[in-house]
Amino acid sequence: MNGQVEVLNREIKRILKRIVKPHRKDWSAKLTDALLAYRTAYKIPIGMSPFRLVYGRAWHLLVVIEHKEYWAIKEYNSSLGGARIERKLQLVELECLRLEAYENSRLYEENMKAMNDKTIRGKEFRAGDLVLLYNSRLRLMPGKLRSRCEGPYRVEKAEPYGVYHLRHPLSSDIFKANGHRLKLYHGEKIKSNKEMEVFLLEDAPNGNKN
Repeated sequence: MNGQVEVLNREIKRILKRIVKPHRKDWSAKLTDALLAYRTAYKIPIGMSPFRLVYGRAWHLLVVIEHKEYWAIKEYNSSLGGARIERKLQLVELECLRLEAYENSRLYEENMKAMNDKTIRGKEFRAGDLVLLYNSRLRLMPGKLRSRCEGPYRVEKAEPYGVYHLRHPLSSDIFKANGHRLKLYHGEKIKSNKEMEVFLLEDAPNGNKN
């Protein structure tokens, strides 16, 4: 139920599909490389890589570090007081990076929400309309010609935020449904129990007038 974990698992599986062998039995040996690739890659929602978000700096290859020993000598500080101040500054910088990631993630979610809201069409139904209800349970083998919509149902009452009270024309049970799962029914008009005509077999209308 955690969306971030599901995204992480999907990305790791996508990376493993590209680096494992055809028999796909060596995925456990490639998992460390896949995690490293994911953690060091630039992420658009947070505006940086997860590695930089945790350690406060970009990730470098070991070969690059070996050829830049002077960088470690330059950063080395033998003064204990100066080292403490430097460490505090690094922690503050790391906190600023995390706040920047949170802000980038918030802006990214707002932009994605605005884009998704543009594609959503508002649905408004009135009391007495006949609608079809989308059945979300028909996901596994629903059948080639089987419709995913059930009904029709009659709208009894409309509430704010797209909530509707529905009732089957031939039943008295009333339940609630979200308006995004409904669509207008354009088929034949269904008569209610009061409107249905009941004939006995002996009184059934006959086309012969004799």
